[in-house]
Amino acid sequence: MDWTEKYRPTTLSEVRGNNKARDKLEEWATTWDDHRDTVIVHGSPGVGKTSAAHALATDMGWPVMELNASDSRGADVIERIAGEAAKSGTLTGGESGRRLVILDEADNFHGNADYGGSREVTRVVKSANQPIVLVANEFYDMSQSLRNACETIEFRDVSKRSIVPVLRDICRREDIEFDEDALKKIAEATSGDLRSAVNDLQAVAEDADRLTVDDVVTSERDTTEGIFDFLDALIKEEDAEGALKASYDVDENPDEMLNWIEDNVPKDYHGAELADAYEFLANADRWLGRVRSTQNYSFWRYASDNMTAGVAASRREDKGGWTRYGPPSYWSKLGRTKGSRNTRDSIAERIAEREGTSVATARREVMPFLSAMTHHCKNRELTVRMAATYELDEKEVSFVTGSGKDTNKVQSIVEDAEEMIAEETVEHSGSAFFDAEETAADDAESTADGERDGDDEPDADADTGGSNEQETLAGTTETSSGDDGDEHEAAATEADPTESSDDQSGLNDFL
Repeated sequence: MDWTEKYRPTTLSEVRGNNKARDKLEEWATTWDDHRDTVIVHGSPGVGKTSAAHALATDMGWPVMELNASDSRGADVIERIAGEAAKSGTLTGGESGRRLVILDEADNFHGNADYGGSREVTRVVKSANQPIVLVANEFYDMSQSLRNACETIEFRDVSKRSIVPVLRDICRREDIEFDEDALKKIAEATSGDLRSAVNDLQAVAEDADRLTVDDVVTSERDTTEGIFDFLDALIKEEDAEGALKASYDVDENPDEMLNWIEDNVPKDYHGAELADAYEFLANADRWLGRVRSTQNYSFWRYASDNMTAGVAASRREDKGGWTRYGPPSYWSKLGRTKGSRNTRDSIAERIAEREGTSVATARREVMPFLSAMTHHCKNRELTVRMAATYELDEKEVSFVTGSGKDTNKVQSIVEDAEEMIAEETVEHSGSAFFDAEETAADDAESTADGERDGDDEPDADADTGGSNEQETLAGTTETSSGDDGDEHEAAATEADPTESSDDQSGLNDFL
């Protein structure tokens, strides 16, 4: 069993190396009903942030709902946070009806370019009815609005004098004899990362009857073995057990090692053995996905078993000679496509903001349809509308349509889109852009018309039409008993519909 899980602290009193942060976290929890703020717990990997949050929940008697922001289905994560955070005290809660919502890797809402997700999490934490702990490695990778909406607690790197007692306690529980200097050497080598120190202790102790400084130094020297020697041993020489042990000496994390093996195994494996090897690599990738989504690093061992022992066991015949192994093509591909990926993500962000969806959905579902409908700008009207709606420049229109950004067609489309934006801005602006001089001229003309109507009023009796109008109006007035002044005014307005309020004349003309 992974010792980091086996000896995870179960109460806050067992959390080592961050006493002030631990006490501040406890104070936040005990006074939560008074402030109802979300807290961000941030610091370097392996210093005990997530463990402290779980230990806090145990001390408070709160059930835990743990989620991970690195989950590819970011929308589901947010919905589940919102659902748990919105609940009031129920039978499913702990003491006082509370439950603790823990969101691990909360800084990854920004890193995965899903800015809409970050805004939604900010909205959720401001209105939460349950305590929420956001766990982050990079505090300033989180949006400023989210940081400002939360209380913050920093967990610092664990000092050597705090790591050694933890290692000593584990050795005693595991009945391992040890030299004190060996534990100090492990603590020094891990640079404040308590989780790595425990992992290193387990790796060294498995092959030693008594833990000495020489064992630790030998282990450190072995980890510097080159990746090319390991590939040669894995693909050509070692059996399943030997390949797994050889992987312990490689200074690569499981994700990087998977990329190395995946790219180089086809250089020596063929046919059925290659198919079997890739099946084991696919299994390893699934386990690594579970590590990312759950932060349960004990799953690393299953990934390592598949990518090393599984690949070695797939070998059907001896492999000889020298093979030119190389770094994963995935890395160089990322370098070559960085510019186009940035353009794609920039467009997807604007689509997501405009359409109210996630960046991932805009990239995966919306952009392919836009690309098909505007291919090579054949539907020019639609392409112009698209460029105007999402405010695309020549480079971005070229990316979506597959046309050259320097072509006259693309440039004219962007120019027409800019004109369309300007026209729609004026159209929907109300009277904000109405010419003040024209308004004044219209008002003056309207006033002059009114004065001329007033001058002609004495002569209106001589005019037959005017006399009839006056008689009709007078007759209406006489026969309508009980009408007040407002009704007389309304009747006058009906009699002369050309008269209107000067305040509305400009707006009526504009509309």
